[in-house]
Amino acid sequence: MRRVFGAKKDKEPPPSLNDASDRINKRGESVDEKIKRLDGELARYKEQIKKTRPGPAQEAVKARAMRVLKQKRMYEGQRDMLYNQTFNLDQVAFASEGIKDAQQTMSALKSANKELKGMMKTVKIQDIDNLQDEMLDMMDISNEIQESLGRSYSVPDDIDEDDLMGELDALEADMGQETEGEGVPSYLQPDNEPDLNEELNLPPAPSGHAVPAGRANNQTVDEYGFPAVPNASIRN
Repeated sequence: MRRVFGAKKDKEPPPSLNDASDRINKRGESVDEKIKRLDGELARYKEQIKKTRPGPAQEAVKARAMRVLKQKRMYEGQRDMLYNQTFNLDQVAFASEGIKDAQQTMSALKSANKELKGMMKTVKIQDIDNLQDEMLDMMDISNEIQESLGRSYSVPDDIDEDDLMGELDALEADMGQETEGEGVPSYLQPDNEPDLNEELNLPPAPSGHAVPAGRANNQTVDEYGFPAVPNASIRN
């Protein structure tokens, strides 16, 4: 049967947008080369028309130039058509790339959403609230401990503002009395209390060494208050 009808041929895959765009661009390049060649011929015919005199020869050159110009216009029309096809293919390719990007974005979002759902199962808002409450309680306890450790001993806590102002006024009055004696504090001023010796009527202390009454005028004494020893002669 295969010999009679032949084997079924596999269908070729359709060309991609890039393949179609490349093919059209190559055709456009070949058309541009033809147009440039025709421009050269038109320039040469233009010079010939300038150099020839009016007559049959000039008319023949004009006829050839007209034929070349028609070919150029035809190729220019083909080039514009190819440019339009390329533009359409570029638009379709851009839209296709946009759809592919959107598909990749959606796939990435779905994967991220799945991961977030799995992570959210391990994190509960109630656990977070309980943790926050515990942390607040611990901070309050820590502050109470710090305040207790920083409290001073034997310091009255029942002093109000009136007591404070009265204490300050008394302190200011005491400082004013201390500075009355020409700016000298009271603890540096001379003592005005009566002498204790005068109150007791005691005799004044002797100024010097004690000397017996019988020997005060006749006998000399030494530096310690005893009778002085006469100097003895030293015999050789």
